[in-house]
Amino acid sequence: MIAIVDYGIGNLHSVSKAVERLGYEAVITAERDELLQADGIILPGVGAFGDAMEQLRATGLGDVVREAVAAGKPLLGICLGMQLLFSQSEEYGQHEGLNLLPGKAIRFEGGVKVPHMGWNKLEYRDAASPLFAGLEEGHVYFVHSYHVVADQPEHVLAVTDYERPVTAIVGSGNVFGMQFHPEKSGELGMKLLGNFLNWAKAGKASSTN
Repeated sequence: MIAIVDYGIGNLHSVSKAVERLGYEAVITAERDELLQADGIILPGVGAFGDAMEQLRATGLGDVVREAVAAGKPLLGICLGMQLLFSQSEEYGQHEGLNLLPGKAIRFEGGVKVPHMGWNKLEYRDAASPLFAGLEEGHVYFVHSYHVVADQPEHVLAVTDYERPVTAIVGSGNVFGMQFHPEKSGELGMKLLGNFLNWAKAGKASSTN
């Protein structure tokens, strides 16, 4: 069973349907026990970073997610959900994140069109990641105005080019994130999501260092 964190923000149902299409049971939940008992957890997100963190704090779900990660539970953040994994964001001020990975989300600069919207090709930085098993590089669908700058380059598993390398997939231990929407990214997006689900089910996660 895959638990999708219901904290009032995110594309919950589209993610749930994608999980079910891949042959897994999905539950949209705000219950601690369901999250901790799941094979894996997905943290979706749309909207503003500060609003999302406020909801995670108000519901207590931020602490539950941290607890689950500390226990070795596989976690995947999607879109804003990926940014929430990091230490902070400068979106509409400075906001603290879940601090599961060191780094911050910053706004695109340098004259590029904002938001970054459309299909862009992934470039794998760590081909050995279980997310990329059996998959060639290809295009996925992005919609975002802020992008993550990771403090540790080894946490960046894939980038895309938007006049400069932009973090597209991150991972460390049992924590992963995708800046794009895998459920809206065609065959490659669904296969990437499927690889996370398969890995989570196999129980190969280890606690983040």
